Amino acid sequence: MLFDYIIVGAGSAGCVLANRLTANGKYSVLVLEAGGSDQTFWIQTPIGYGKSFYNPKVNWMYTTEKDPGLNNQANYWPRGKVVGGSSSINAMVYIRGQAEDYNHWQTLGNSGWGWDDVLPYFKKSETNSDGGNEHRGDSGPLYVNNVSKQYHPLTKTFIQAGQQFGFNYNADFNGASQEGLGYYQITTKNGLRMSAARAYLHPALKRDNCQIVTDAQVNRILFRDNAAYGVEYKRHGEIHVVSANREVIVCAGTINSPQLLQLSGIGPSKLLKDLAIPVVHATELVGRNLQDHLGYTHYYKSKVPTLNNQLYPWWGKLMAGIKYVLTRQGVLSLSVNQAGGFIRSNPNKLSPNLQMYFAAITYSSAPEGKRPLMQPDPYPGFLNSVGQLRPASRGHLEISSTEPTTQPKIYPNYYSAEEDVVEMLEGVRILRALAETPALSNIIEHEMTPGLNIHSDDELIDDIKQRSSTVFHPTSTCMMGSNTHDSVVDSQGRVHGVRQLRIVDASIFPTVISGNTNAPVIMVAEKIADQILA
Repeated sequence: MLFDYIIVGAGSAGCVLANRLTANGKYSVLVLEAGGSDQTFWIQTPIGYGKSFYNPKVNWMYTTEKDPGLNNQANYWPRGKVVGGSSSINAMVYIRGQAEDYNHWQTLGNSGWGWDDVLPYFKKSETNSDGGNEHRGDSGPLYVNNVSKQYHPLTKTFIQAGQQFGFNYNADFNGASQEGLGYYQITTKNGLRMSAARAYLHPALKRDNCQIVTDAQVNRILFRDNAAYGVEYKRHGEIHVVSANREVIVCAGTINSPQLLQLSGIGPSKLLKDLAIPVVHATELVGRNLQDHLGYTHYYKSKVPTLNNQLYPWWGKLMAGIKYVLTRQGVLSLSVNQAGGFIRSNPNKLSPNLQMYFAAITYSSAPEGKRPLMQPDPYPGFLNSVGQLRPASRGHLEISSTEPTTQPKIYPNYYSAEEDVVEMLEGVRILRALAETPALSNIIEHEMTPGLNIHSDDELIDDIKQRSSTVFHPTSTCMMGSNTHDSVVDSQGRVHGVRQLRIVDASIFPTVISGNTNAPVIMVAEKIADQILA
C-alpha cells in the first residue's frame, strides 16, 4: 500500500497533521495507532480520566527506573494508548505557556519559533467559549471552555487566599500574561471531552484521502539510501508493510518516538550495536535531554463540604450521574483541576517559575494502584499542589530490547540539579503560607499530609523527594535545534542525518514549556503542517 504520508501515532500531533494534510484533497494520509477506539463512555466523559489512569486498554502505563532524586523510588507515567493519545486521557487543562518559553526556543537556534511566530497557530487551533480577541481564537477546531461558573465554591476561597497573600487574580492564563491565580479553562464542549481526535481526526476521517488503522504496533521505520520510505507494523499477529511516497511522520510522543527511532537504527551507536540493530544514523541525542514537571501536594481536612461530600455517598454519585445524563453538566462534565495559577517562588524571579493546582477533593485513602476520582475520601477534604515550571534536571531513556512492546528504560534524573530542590522548597513554604491566610485557615480543620510536625528545611526536602510525582509533561527527547551536534530534528521537525523522516510531538520541544503540554503540542503540529504544505 502506498500513501503520500504515513503518520505514526494518533495522538494530539498526529490528529492535527491528519486533518491539515488532507484538507486540500491533494495528499493521501495513513495514520497508524497502537491503541484502539476512543469511542467509549469514560473517555468522552470528562471526569472519566480517573478510570483511564490505570487502564492498560487505553494507557501505556509506563514506569520509570528507580530514581535517586525520589529517594530511589520509581515513578508511574501514564500515556495515552488510544485514538487521541494523551488528549483522550488527560485532565484537559488548556495552558499555552509563557511568551518567554518560545522566545527562548528561538535563542537556542530555532528560527521562527518565537512567541510572535507561534501565537497565530495557537489562535488558529482554538475556538474559545468567551470569544476571540488579540490573544484568543474563535474559529479553530479545538474548543476551549471557560466553565468556572460550574466550579466548586472552594476554588473562589483559594483565589481569595492568594490575593490575601499578595498574588493577583488572573482571568485568563492564556491572555496578556500568565502570572497570578485563577480558574483553569479546559478542552470540553457540550459536556464532552474535546480531545484532538474529536477536534481534528474524526472530521478528517470523513475524507476519502484519510485512513486510520488501530491496534497497529509500528515495529520500525524502513530506509532506502538514507531515506525513510515506509514502516513495518504488527496487527493481530500479522506483519504489514506500508510505503510513503513523500514522508514518514512520527507523532508517537516523548517516550515512543525516540524508542521507535532507536529500534529503527537512529540513536546512540553503542546502544544500537549492543542490540545488533543496523545503524542508519548514529546520534547520541535520541532519548537524551528528557525533561518533566514534578508536582508535590499538601492534603487538608476541611471544615466545610467539598467534592468528597458529593461523590463519596452512593446517592451523591447517582445524583451526579443523573444530572450529567440529563444536562451534560455537573461534576462529571469537569476536571477536578479547577483552580491554580502561576507564581514566582521569590521576588527575584523574572517571571513565574511555579505552577499551582487546587482541587476540592482528596482520595488519599485510595488503595495503591487506584485513582478513583468518583470514589474520594469519606470526609471533606481538599488539596493544594505546587510544581516547578522550568526544571534544570535532565534525564534520558533508551531501549533495552529489539522487541517494540518492551517498554524503554526511563531515567528521569529528578532533582539532580540542586536549584530544583531549592525552588520546590520555596514553593512548599508558599503552600504553608497560603494555608495560614484568613480565607483558608478558616476552613482548614488540619493539614493531613505531610502534617505540621514536618516543618524544618531538611524534613520538608525529604518529604518533597519522598512524595513528588510527575504531572505528566515529559518532553524534549528528540529536541529541535539548528545542527546535529545539539539536536535530533531541525526547526521543521526533519530528522538530522536522514531524509523523508519527520518528528512532530512534545519530544521535539527544545525545553519543557511553563505549564501543561497539550496545547503546545497542538500548536507545534499546526505550525509544522503549514511548513510541510509549503
